[in-house]
Amino acid sequence: MSNTRIWLSPPDMGGSELSFIKDAFDSNWIAPLGPNVDGFEEDLVRYTGSKYAAALITGTAAIHLALIMLGVKQDDEVICQSFTFAATANPIVYQNAIPVFIDSERESWNMDPELLEAAVKERTGRGKKPKAIILVHLYGMPAKTDEIKLISEKYEIPLIEDAAEALGSRYNDRHVGNDGVMGILSFNGNKIITTSGGGALISNNEDFVTKARFLATQARDNEPHYEHSHIGYNYRMSNIIAGVGRGQMMAIAKMVEKRRRNYNTYYAALSKYEGIKFVEEHAGSISNRWLTTILIDSNKQMGVTREDIRLAFEEANIESRPLWKPMHLQPVFKDAPCYVNGTSESLFNTGLCLPSGSGLTDKDFERILTVLGKTLNK
Repeated sequence: MSNTRIWLSPPDMGGSELSFIKDAFDSNWIAPLGPNVDGFEEDLVRYTGSKYAAALITGTAAIHLALIMLGVKQDDEVICQSFTFAATANPIVYQNAIPVFIDSERESWNMDPELLEAAVKERTGRGKKPKAIILVHLYGMPAKTDEIKLISEKYEIPLIEDAAEALGSRYNDRHVGNDGVMGILSFNGNKIITTSGGGALISNNEDFVTKARFLATQARDNEPHYEHSHIGYNYRMSNIIAGVGRGQMMAIAKMVEKRRRNYNTYYAALSKYEGIKFVEEHAGSISNRWLTTILIDSNKQMGVTREDIRLAFEEANIESRPLWKPMHLQPVFKDAPCYVNGTSESLFNTGLCLPSGSGLTDKDFERILTVLGKTLNK
């Protein structure tokens, strides 16, 4: 059996990317901006159903610009989902603001609406009404957005949707990212489509996207010379990598289909084990299944732990990874306010991300499931 490395979520080229890159070279549109950037934004608008999109260098940059446009400043508080990657929370600190972390509910693993409302009431009662709420659709699973949006509207706190892992996911027949004032996408190398690096800010509010483009190109005023009345950033996507994105968007439906098929393969093979649990789609949600994740109950699985499986994979040259360590447990955020119920800590301690690339073959699955079977049946 081949011992070639099986990666967690490697890029999968759709085949059309080179033609867009060649167009950029042939027309000498190499620098930031150009036809591929415009076209990629149009592709994103068409696919997500959002009215406007700004293509940027990272999803992190998109969150940063969103916070700037919402007026987040030093010592302001921003509510943020705790169970996420650090890139969701770091831009809050870029603004010298204070993250307030909210734990997850068990059904979707995303922000708990009850804890969110409790936090909003308490922070507001202290005279520190939060300036924004950052919700995450983790691992491509839509959050309970309707409930969270109601709280956002009730207390008049703008909602940002971090859909970095969720391109192709839907909630109540809407593409995720459209229920907040702004949505965030990522095209990092491990995402469901990639531009090698890259991100986007989507919104149904034209002013937000227009201002995001302005701030992302060093905030140059409309003058023949270089005039700057705002601090700007070098956050705009280049025409070259936007060409990769255009090619990837031509294959997005197939990418989602393959990721969902991965989940179904794992579910069919592992659901027979009493100690293995999956996060299943809740009412109204359709997940892109960016990563298939499992929880391992060692008490029900003859003492087998998450680490036993991860190390067995590593010995077989297969990459897997623990679930995200919650932000409220990270050393860098140890002093941040948090509202917890133990859910995300439990998920972190028992959860594992399985290899989920859209390019997985039958032979890859044979290797993966053989390792899982030997480990779980030991």
